[in-house]
Amino acid sequence: MNLANKLTIFRMILVPVMVVFAYLPIGGDVYTVPVPMLIMDLIFIIASITDKLDGYIARSRNQVTTFGKFLDPLADKILVLTAMVILVERGLLPAWIPVIVLAREFIVSGFRLVAVEKGGVVIAASVWGKLKTVTQMIAIIFAFVDIGGFFSFTYTNLTGGYLAINKSTIEQLPMIESENQQEIADLAKNITVKKQIDVSADTTSLENQIDFLVYHLYGLTYDEVLIVDPETPISREEYEAYKKE
Repeated sequence: MNLANKLTIFRMILVPVMVVFAYLPIGGDVYTVPVPMLIMDLIFIIASITDKLDGYIARSRNQVTTFGKFLDPLADKILVLTAMVILVERGLLPAWIPVIVLAREFIVSGFRLVAVEKGGVVIAASVWGKLKTVTQMIAIIFAFVDIGGFFSFTYTNLTGGYLAINKSTIEQLPMIESENQQEIADLAKNITVKKQIDVSADTTSLENQIDFLVYHLYGLTYDEVLIVDPETPISREEYEAYKKE
């Protein structure tokens, strides 16, 4: 087995390693990005580099083999689809994207199998197929460290604690003092980290703390809170008790 094929197999071995880190209880974050996501992103980057490297080595050393033509695109599919499934589970990617990718791969693989059966020819990936893989890999690399999630900038109907509050936005609110800005930012960061680690995590108490703080800092009465957020889970008694603290 030549070096190019060994790199391809190494890329496939990295896939289960990446999956294992998705379920390890590793805490901490770097710039609000959970450490497990950074580790998986690094593994994915290394695997993506081997995709470019094995092809270059095979062509430059004249080591292109039928086994390599078959295994290289297969390794790419396994790597990309595994990463997409992890992102879907973390709520960072809508499910329809990997569904489309998977359907396309089944169709292309079907054509390849027919070609092998009819003429004994293994069809290597075309330049367009390689470009597709590269663009997918680049998008996935960014998706792993995107704390907002797919198209989060279009979320305009969120209220209360579900509103996407980040430090840069909070700093633009002139009525809130710097120490309160930091408190809100820290609460929002905790919510983001918890959701990144476990999409189903209960962050209701943290969301309510943000609501309490923001409403109180702007001097809203409870009746005004109901206008801003008619579905608030905060009761009048809870709000009045918080204002007295």
